[in-house]
Amino acid sequence: MPKVENEELATANIEAALYSAGRPLTIEEIIRASGTESRTKTLTLLTNIMKKAKSAFMAIEIVTLPDGSYVFQLKPEYSSVIRRYASKPILPKATLKTLSYLAYMQPISSKQLLEIRGSGVYTHLKELRQLDFISHQNVGRLRIYSTTEKFQKYFGIQGDSDTLKQKLFKKVRKKQTQVISIPPTTA
Repeated sequence: MPKVENEELATANIEAALYSAGRPLTIEEIIRASGTESRTKTLTLLTNIMKKAKSAFMAIEIVTLPDGSYVFQLKPEYSSVIRRYASKPILPKATLKTLSYLAYMQPISSKQLLEIRGSGVYTHLKELRQLDFISHQNVGRLRIYSTTEKFQKYFGIQGDSDTLKQKLFKKVRKKQTQVISIPPTTA
């Protein structure tokens, strides 16, 4: 991309990149998108964009993730509102089921996940690692998986793994109660 001297154009390029990416962008990617070739100038423009977004929007934000990347996203507290309007979920159902199981059972080995979720789990784990929703540690020949801070932030969950388990358990119990409490029809 040719070097951009105009601040307005560089700002527009950053906004366009963050909006259209649909994923977190590294500062290097944002510098390339801005066309300024300057880390300092790009960070200044990015900070200004973040301030403008914070004052102009109530439901969307630009945030810095723990790994230093930036993402234009819906605030977690509004995710339930848009479910019926969203055109494509971030994760396929099977991957989401693997993530749910992993979040509830964490820390969990790849062997345990394979036994419960089947061979497709390797594809799911790859997707989840790319989104930085999970991380792993090698323990001997096993990989032990757990969720990341980004996962908690994205899904609006705070606390340690025990708190997460309690929240997930309550949601599952609530769903089961709703299903059980449907009165039978009489003929």
